[in-house]
Amino acid sequence: MTTPPTESLLFDVPPPPTPVERLLHLADQYTRHNDALDILLGTATEPELQAHVASAQRLASDTRIAVKAIHDERLYESTELTECVLRLKQLAFLSTASADHGVQAARELTALAPEAAFGCAAALAAQTRRRHWSTAIAPDERLTATQRTALAEIACGHVVASSSLGREFTRSREPKVLMSTLRALESKDLAERTPNSALGAYIGGPPQDRVRLTPAGITALASVIGLPPTGPGTAPGTTPRPIPTATQATTRSR
Repeated sequence: MTTPPTESLLFDVPPPPTPVERLLHLADQYTRHNDALDILLGTATEPELQAHVASAQRLASDTRIAVKAIHDERLYESTELTECVLRLKQLAFLSTASADHGVQAARELTALAPEAAFGCAAALAAQTRRRHWSTAIAPDERLTATQRTALAEIACGHVVASSSLGREFTRSREPKVLMSTLRALESKDLAERTPNSALGAYIGGPPQDRVRLTPAGITALASVIGLPPTGPGTAPGTTPRPIPTATQATTRSR
């Protein structure tokens, strides 16, 4: 057997993403897809019927790959794990179906996909720790409860940033993600903003900046997602929310 040259050992090859990290990345992909459709619907007089097809088909493929990654973990069967896989298969089906519809209908079909992917990530993380606690990644000690919550809300696609009259601010759902928290996460290279990538705050308003997790942010969130509460102020966003079925997802997004 040939010994590899010494110089080839000087470069660290990053490990492949864990299934939980893959799902958090998938949530981000769905958020970007939905943002692009929002911008298209808000700016184009007559959106091209096929404008979203390639993106939707790629999302469906990546979702199926995520399902395979979970199966490859060979975790013990459980109700939570079974539901997680079924929901991901529903997402793949909805994304595939959206490619056969117009932009407005396609946007409705994937409206709840980021939250669903995040919820599956949280459920999978909890199952993995329960079955393989000794090999689980140690929680990121740098994160406060508020920062954990913010990372979870960002992963769900709930946070945008904007500015007015020289003042920066954020927009998010409850629990609120403050600008000071966002800046703290940015200083740690855990979050970043994609300029002008999200729909404006009002009809005809300027686009806002989507707040996204960096690769380091995904890894940090993966280390704490699905953990049980540790006391007052613990991030509720790291606990999986109820995830609607395919039918409910379509109905609620109308």
